[in-house]
Amino acid sequence: MPRLLHMADVHLGARHSDLGPAAAEQRERQFAAFERAIEHALAERVDLVLIAGDLFDSNSQPPRSVERAAAQLGRLVQRHIPTVVIPGTHDSYEPGSIYRVFDLAALAGAEGTDLLTVLTDQQRLVEFEALGIAVHGFVFATKRAPESPLAGFTITREPVRNSAIIWHVGMIHGSLVVPGHVDQDEVGFTEGEIAASGLDYLALGHWHTARQGRAGRTTWAYSGAPEPVAVDQDGAGQVLVVALEDAEGRRTVSVATQPVGRTHFQKLELDAATIGSQAEVDAQLRKLADPDRVLDVRLVGVKPAGLDLNTDELENQLRGSFLRVRVRDAAVMALPDGPMPPVDTIIGSFARDLEARIKDAEGRGDTARAAELREALHLGALLLDDPNRVTLA
Repeated sequence: MPRLLHMADVHLGARHSDLGPAAAEQRERQFAAFERAIEHALAERVDLVLIAGDLFDSNSQPPRSVERAAAQLGRLVQRHIPTVVIPGTHDSYEPGSIYRVFDLAALAGAEGTDLLTVLTDQQRLVEFEALGIAVHGFVFATKRAPESPLAGFTITREPVRNSAIIWHVGMIHGSLVVPGHVDQDEVGFTEGEIAASGLDYLALGHWHTARQGRAGRTTWAYSGAPEPVAVDQDGAGQVLVVALEDAEGRRTVSVATQPVGRTHFQKLELDAATIGSQAEVDAQLRKLADPDRVLDVRLVGVKPAGLDLNTDELENQLRGSFLRVRVRDAAVMALPDGPMPPVDTIIGSFARDLEARIKDAEGRGDTARAAELREALHLGALLLDDPNRVTLA
């Protein structure tokens, strides 16, 4: 029963221009996840490692970064665990590709062996007789594919040089077309094409969130990124371990996830009606402080008229306590308490008009418009009561 470790979208060397001084730290987190993936392959003694594109974030990498990655792959070479790599869309196989400039196999100590193979548009197949596995790489010499990588492909028409081959594994870096959600991309293919391929397993890259399914007899899976490439990418943080089993003529492919990333995500909703002050929210969130946590906080419900809370200020106060924190105010303002001002006053007429509009919007289910009107009523009442209490920006 051969076992494979499937990873993709490592994006080594990503610049992270949006992270400022934290960019270097995020690059190290990504490399550390790659290193943990290699360590898991060694510890579990898998038979084959697949890297389905975007090992590097771009084709422009300093030699030291490539050598550092090759050293990790060299650990697999030393233990005689073969690795197959395909270029992606970030490290595509264009002229000047990192895989043309650097000999990754030689750097990893695998020159002249099949222990590290980079599949290209010129070499699309590598066979491992001892494992009974043929790996098919669907690679183009351009970033944008001129056609589906699976166009016209089926195992029954593909020549296999070795009669010992019983498993056919494919590798693609691109998007499964999902009508209405993913209609086109740089590289695209359909579920029907997967089913027609006759592959046993299709190792996919390009989506940073893990996902798997089955089309015809083919099991397909996206491994997701080992560590989020952007710190708002929930669903990343793992590699896949794939077991190929042939028992008494019954062939099965099973896929299991293996966590390797450090970043974890938490979504939290706070009822604004229970909040007394900004300091109270700050204290409550600090109890969750974790430098590996991405915290997404959403205030909901009806907030008291006297609550003074600035979400930007709160995020700045909490910034050092989390990898990233976001606080969104989706709560609505409470309607004024007590008797309405006389109808023949400006404030009374204004309040009645706004309340009627609010009820109409809520009756139509337009919650966004109702929230805007509640805010307008709150600010308008303050302004009409005392113009000096409101600063208009």
